[in-house]
Amino acid sequence: MAFPHESMNLYITNEHFYVQPLDSKADILLIDRGTQEISLERDPGLIPASAIIKNIYGIVGIIRLVAGPYLVVITNRAKVGEINGKAIWKVAKTEILPYKRTTLHLTETQVQVNKRYISMIGHILSLDSFYYSHSYDVTHSVQRLQNTSPEFTHMPLYERADTRFVWNNNMLRELAQQPELTRFCLPLMLGFVAVRKTSVNAKPLNYILISRRSCFRAGTRYYMRGLDSEGHAANFVETEQIVEIDGYVSAFVQTRGSVPMIWSQRPNLKYKPNPVISESQDHLQAFQLHFATQIYNYGTQVLINLLDQKGHELRLVNGYASAVETSNDNKIIYEPFDFHHECRKMRWDKLSILTDRVEEIQTQLGYLLGKKDGTIIDQQEGVFRTNCIDCLDRTNVVQSLFSRKYLLDLFTKICVMEEGEKLENQTLFEDMFRNVWADNADACAKQYAGTGALKTDFTRTGARTKWGLLKDGQNSAIRYYLNNFHDGTKQDAIDLFLGNYVVDDNEGSSKPSPFETETDIKFYALPVVFLVAVSMIVISLLLPGENLAETVVYILFWTIVSAFCGAVVYLYGDDFVNKPRLAQAKPKMG
Repeated sequence: MAFPHESMNLYITNEHFYVQPLDSKADILLIDRGTQEISLERDPGLIPASAIIKNIYGIVGIIRLVAGPYLVVITNRAKVGEINGKAIWKVAKTEILPYKRTTLHLTETQVQVNKRYISMIGHILSLDSFYYSHSYDVTHSVQRLQNTSPEFTHMPLYERADTRFVWNNNMLRELAQQPELTRFCLPLMLGFVAVRKTSVNAKPLNYILISRRSCFRAGTRYYMRGLDSEGHAANFVETEQIVEIDGYVSAFVQTRGSVPMIWSQRPNLKYKPNPVISESQDHLQAFQLHFATQIYNYGTQVLINLLDQKGHELRLVNGYASAVETSNDNKIIYEPFDFHHECRKMRWDKLSILTDRVEEIQTQLGYLLGKKDGTIIDQQEGVFRTNCIDCLDRTNVVQSLFSRKYLLDLFTKICVMEEGEKLENQTLFEDMFRNVWADNADACAKQYAGTGALKTDFTRTGARTKWGLLKDGQNSAIRYYLNNFHDGTKQDAIDLFLGNYVVDDNEGSSKPSPFETETDIKFYALPVVFLVAVSMIVISLLLPGENLAETVVYILFWTIVSAFCGAVVYLYGDDFVNKPRLAQAKPKMG
């Protein structure tokens, strides 16, 4: 199998980009910056001595913006560890290089729009969560790789990668159109990877946790919810726990995904906007499409629904239960568990109610167990598909508990631990396990909601603490700000990066730019007046005047002004939030 080139030199001249692999210097990827033609040349003598040289570790791809095409390359990387002896890397730094040497062919408006697009691509690339390997397929689980044909394993890495988890698929299309260029195509996965060397009862092992975020229906917390009409779920993540120990390889897969109905929850300045369930679209069809794919990929689906069974989440609970009942599929098992109600007053020990209830089901689902020589002993027959409303905080906690149960069974089965031993007594392993799962929770939450996860004090320490509650309050406040005043732009950046929105090179010239819409003065004036009024109240309290009556009147006046402005902003909250302007510009279900 021909793996992607691992290290390359990029030579830049006014006319061309030359990409020369260090492991095969006779193969030159030639990109003409003028004609935009791409070819594979065999003559290293083509490269001029005067060219600027950069060392790169991979090509993210090519994206077309207003100014023309841009070549995106990886200029720095960090090693995460090794799986089956193969190196896994995290993208540490990238560079976005224009084909065009100048922007003089653009209008001033086009220059500004183009800068905005470049900034958006840069924002996604800076997420600090892109992973890749030149020799290990990080987009597939161990079990999928074990069950493939010899022909599949000899395919180029880009061609065989699971498209659900290849985030630069759209950007690699121009290169992938030419089969001889597949070694320059490096699939990138967004998610989380941790590789730790540790031990249990003096037995050394390699512990690996991988979370793969789907690029279908990808987006931010409030702008991407539920299913689309093709059955893709928002915030869908496949999490795989792998253990390499004493000649054995074992893996346990779980998934998460937004409540599988067609619904939305657009931000409107309220702390928790009400979910809106589509009245016009076929929920059951989308539901069945979603689970047909899930059953095909993973087998039996055990649906762990952690939503509140009251308040604004109740309608989703009822709709979810109804869809399961109507589908009448024996491959679907529905397990609702009101997390907040059961664990109220910090009684998180009651999570055992859920784990005990599904213990027999988890045994039936099983997990992959094999030997390094390729012998398969057992396979996983289904997965837990866990969700809360965001598929983040409650979901992370429960997934870590299921993973713990799997580890205890594995170590007992292969005689690393004796029957009745507790994993908690393995101090070094326990500390590593808790922190890796908390890091995974933080990574998944930052990608979707903008902050680290809530409730990670329990994941890291095994107990809910008052300090953890304070930290959750801080993260909730930051999420509120980001979700209302930043996520529209972030959603646009994701859609631009994935190719859900295609830039027209006439934007800002003969065609209006999506960013040119005029904003009513009230959207600037009211928040400014509100902030001024609040500031005046604070100043009056800190520096009161000599006349108490005047000070009281002064404070009363600014209180009325701030209350009026705040009430108007809150009442028309939907008009004040930061909305997407590209692919998700208009609210739509599915």
